[in-house]
Amino acid sequence: MGSGKQRSYSELINVGIIVICWCLFVVNSDIDADADAGAKWRRQPVERSCANAYEGRWVYDESYPLYDSSACPNIRKEFDCNECGRPDHLYLKYRWQPDNCDLPRFDAKDFLWRLSGKKIMFIGDSVSLNQMQSLLCLLQTALPNTNIIGQSNDTITTVIFEDYDVSVILFHSLYLVDIQVVENVGRVLKLNSLKDGNIWKNIDVLVFNTWLWWYRRGPKQPWDYVEFDNKILKDMDRMDAFRQGLKTWAKWVDSDVDTTKTTVIFQGVSPSHYNGTEWDEPEVTNCANEKQPIVGSKYPGGLPEAALVVKDVLRTVKKPVHLLDITTLSQLRKDAHPSSFNGFKAMDCTHWCVAGLPDTWNQLLYTALVNNG
Repeated sequence: MGSGKQRSYSELINVGIIVICWCLFVVNSDIDADADAGAKWRRQPVERSCANAYEGRWVYDESYPLYDSSACPNIRKEFDCNECGRPDHLYLKYRWQPDNCDLPRFDAKDFLWRLSGKKIMFIGDSVSLNQMQSLLCLLQTALPNTNIIGQSNDTITTVIFEDYDVSVILFHSLYLVDIQVVENVGRVLKLNSLKDGNIWKNIDVLVFNTWLWWYRRGPKQPWDYVEFDNKILKDMDRMDAFRQGLKTWAKWVDSDVDTTKTTVIFQGVSPSHYNGTEWDEPEVTNCANEKQPIVGSKYPGGLPEAALVVKDVLRTVKKPVHLLDITTLSQLRKDAHPSSFNGFKAMDCTHWCVAGLPDTWNQLLYTALVNNG
């Protein structure tokens, strides 16, 4: 009888050990599964077959826009078409459809995770500001509870996503090359000088843009003379000046930027819509009544000369530079400008509504960064 009890106790102990081991196995399995799920999320690839995501067409998509602009804090009044009373919303319902692939939907968490501990800087004029505002909306509306710090001065605006240690930065530069005040001369646009590059070159991702100001004349022109090859001139052919300024930038990339550490992106020329002849409506002089994109993948007016200059110069760069080739797809969006629905109530067919077209630019930027990484 004693030995029977002993066997019973032994069996109970053995069963208990088996149960405990099984429980530990289940718990560990769950932990491993969770860890694996997290790793799987982090490794989730974005489709890389978009060899040319810039050729395609605009298609209606009821799931668009990617966010509600009213939920995005701090959109500047230049771009906040919804807040400024734009009555039509069809322009928000179009998705860019590349010919040979599907553009991945913007994933804010994945974007920040990929850039964790890094800085992305937009360098350029108000079109760069337009794109940065869109990116901030894409991130903030998707992650409304993330901690954000903002800093700014006359030249640099920085927004830090603390939970990911990611800095989104705008560096205001109209021409990329320098404007300097020369004694007894005045403000000089120096086509062969790029001193701000010392600030830019250590940033992890650089997104450059310039074009809007190269043809500005009169009181708004921010320089008095132009210097090229050590000659100070009152003026010169503006397209030539644009080309020479870009060449200086290209030489700087090759000489100063370590592209094993820094990703360099150049945004293509952002078009305006003031001349209806370009889209076969010669009587039209602005974008005020435009409600839909141009159908198809071809813009009747063709590429602007500036876009061809950008491509010519980029072909001379020896180091890897990605062209964010947004010109044609943006030309097709004559409907996506603020027109008079901006804080100034002035006709604006140069910049773009947020939410709107710049969100697609950032989807393409996201795709480019994924493919680069």
